[in-house]
Amino acid sequence: MQVILLENISKLGKIGDQVNVKNGFGRNYLLKFNKALRVNKENVDYVNKKKDELTKKNNELKRKFKEIASIINNKKIKFTKESKDNGELYASLKPREIASQINKNFKTDVAPSQIVLKEDLNKIGSFKIQLDLFSEVSAKLIIEINK
Repeated sequence: MQVILLENISKLGKIGDQVNVKNGFGRNYLLKFNKALRVNKENVDYVNKKKDELTKKNNELKRKFKEIASIINNKKIKFTKESKDNGELYASLKPREIASQINKNFKTDVAPSQIVLKEDLNKIGSFKIQLDLFSEVSAKLIIEINK
């Protein structure tokens, strides 16, 4: 499926780029969340006319997420969970729990989908996680899990 991007998307392209994506990704994510349009003459003309407006909107969002990143970058959040004797948790820590704790502690607006977990947080200890807040904007966060 060929689409025209309406915003910068990391590892895919910039505003106005025409890219080939898999049908499911295009239909279920890009088109559904108004991040892209199907390639046809009307849509190409529309994007060319609205490119300045889209770029301005994109820059505003980027600035907003940079502020959030500066607030939470390299900060520590503590969680208390029940665990077994060997230090394993009964239930691993999920992005939804982390996002709600970030929003509560730092008064920000972080979605669970912006949290990147490279491993399961299912042990007691300290973990570094990454938050991909926006295209080209990310932050690091330290998660500390106690008994």
